[in-house]
Amino acid sequence: MLEYARWKYLLVAAVLLLALLFAAPNFFGEDPALQVARKDHNPVSTDGTREVEQFLQHKGVRFLRSYIDSGRLMVRFANVPDQLAARDAVNEQYASTYITALSFAPRTPEFLRALGLRPMPLGLDLRGGLYLLYQVDVNAAVGQALEGYAQDARRALATANIPVRDVSVIPATGTPANSVRIALAPQADAGAARAALAQPLQGLGLSVANDAAGATITGTLSAAQVRERQDYAIQQNITTLRNRVNELGVSEPIVQRQGIDRINIQLPGVQNSAEVKDILGRVATLEFRLEDMQNSAFEAQQTGRVPLGSKLYTHTRFGRPVLLKREIIATGDQLTNATSSPSQEGPAVNVKLDARAGENMLKTTRANLNRRMAVVLIEKRREVSEVNGKKVSRDVTDEQVINDATIRGVFSNNFQITGLQAGEARELALLLRSGSLATSIYVIEERAVGPSLGRDNIRKGVTALIVGMTGVFVFMAIYYKVFGLVADVVLLANVVLLTALLSLMRASLSLPGIAGIILTVGMAVDANVLIYERIREEVRKGVSPQAAIRAGFEKAFSAIADSNVTTLIAGLVLWVFGSGPIRGFAVVLTLGIATSMFTSLMGSRALLTLMYGGRRKVARLSI
Repeated sequence: MLEYARWKYLLVAAVLLLALLFAAPNFFGEDPALQVARKDHNPVSTDGTREVEQFLQHKGVRFLRSYIDSGRLMVRFANVPDQLAARDAVNEQYASTYITALSFAPRTPEFLRALGLRPMPLGLDLRGGLYLLYQVDVNAAVGQALEGYAQDARRALATANIPVRDVSVIPATGTPANSVRIALAPQADAGAARAALAQPLQGLGLSVANDAAGATITGTLSAAQVRERQDYAIQQNITTLRNRVNELGVSEPIVQRQGIDRINIQLPGVQNSAEVKDILGRVATLEFRLEDMQNSAFEAQQTGRVPLGSKLYTHTRFGRPVLLKREIIATGDQLTNATSSPSQEGPAVNVKLDARAGENMLKTTRANLNRRMAVVLIEKRREVSEVNGKKVSRDVTDEQVINDATIRGVFSNNFQITGLQAGEARELALLLRSGSLATSIYVIEERAVGPSLGRDNIRKGVTALIVGMTGVFVFMAIYYKVFGLVADVVLLANVVLLTALLSLMRASLSLPGIAGIILTVGMAVDANVLIYERIREEVRKGVSPQAAIRAGFEKAFSAIADSNVTTLIAGLVLWVFGSGPIRGFAVVLTLGIATSMFTSLMGSRALLTLMYGGRRKVARLSI
């Protein structure tokens, strides 16, 4: 007698029903859509939705329907021209309130969307968009950390009244900078200097050397500290880039680390690469400094002699020289928020500082009423020039005054930056709000995938999937008869289950992913073939049909498990260490192994037991 535990029937049924539910959003298709989000990151309200809808109707832009998704308004359209017309109209009317992004909205019914069910997102090769690969200057990040140690060392020694000849950052042989060297004056006490440097150089390995010119103290980063600083720079840059991508309003972006020192960014639906690269790659921050009112900036520019304690800059809008104090009141790293808005003096950036910077700003403005304060924009970029027939790259830092004004009142952590154009104000607010990059990044690969190519890839991928599965289905039905039809049902259930898992994990489907699905189908067939051949062997030995089915599943299990476990290990390694298309393939392959094991061993056995099990008399098997 052939039997199967009742709880296993219930498990298979429950899993398949849940799989159908989670996979259902993928079967309804999608429409061109416009994603509308508030610039202040608050969710779009019902009143805001109604206002946008009425505005589009007034402009004669036709749309199918709209709904709120994760605090953002999604407006669906019947065609792309209506989608583009709506974007242009909303950007013109609500430029100060909303940011928009071209997207695709699924036609998922309301009750499925209310349950939080969504289709799996499509990768860049299927959706179309922009691919950028950035190189992170991790060595510069280590240099920045050492410069911070050097500044702290100068300050600590000055406080302790210990004379110093020089404080500098030095490189190790053949490697990037990893040490800070403090050269003391001949009369300085090396022991007292080392004690004074214990706190500011905490964590560095300190060594003291003596020569005729005086003692030298060297603080060196360990190899582990260098790697830690490099990893921190990459993670900080990833966070900043994610913030900037979100500020641009891109739908379903991918920002992830690739390799040791690279960041991979995929922006579905984005085609304006020049604007996006400019926003993403800018290493920009601000400094607030007092203006030197006692010396002439024009005289310093003409003579080339800058007064001690001051620094010469150029005003971006007026081109005139500006002399500023070297003491920094606050920096862009201390900003907590920045938004652009109109003011009586034109476009402005509303700045909010953290508590420490706000306190420093309060003291400065209180003590310097009717004096001038300037805002310095600092940007870093890489220039490539040709020297002796070879291309040489160098890092360039641009420091320019974007605003200077007289302090008319006392303020602390909330104030405005004026004197900007509308576009400059919006861009500066975006850069400040998203945070500054920890170190410079450079584009080393750029690839644009057009929407038409994406649709063509989808068509070819789906065609390959359908043709491959149809071929397998027909072969199984002809070769294994009724058992082949059972295998076809199980294979279909396997694809549904895999689709449900990908949708649940929000894993992007790409062309390599489609290849992984086709491979999964082939591997699932292989498991069924092993089981069915075992059943045939038992039947040829004269075993009863029901006993042959039971023995076929039991004896084929070890072979199926061994082959799938080895493939699973390879898939997990690719998943963990791979990136881009390789990782997309590995995700589908790994999940596909799990689903094929479940459907082949439990699903097919449950179905065959329902057909041939129980107390019924079975004379022969259609296999």
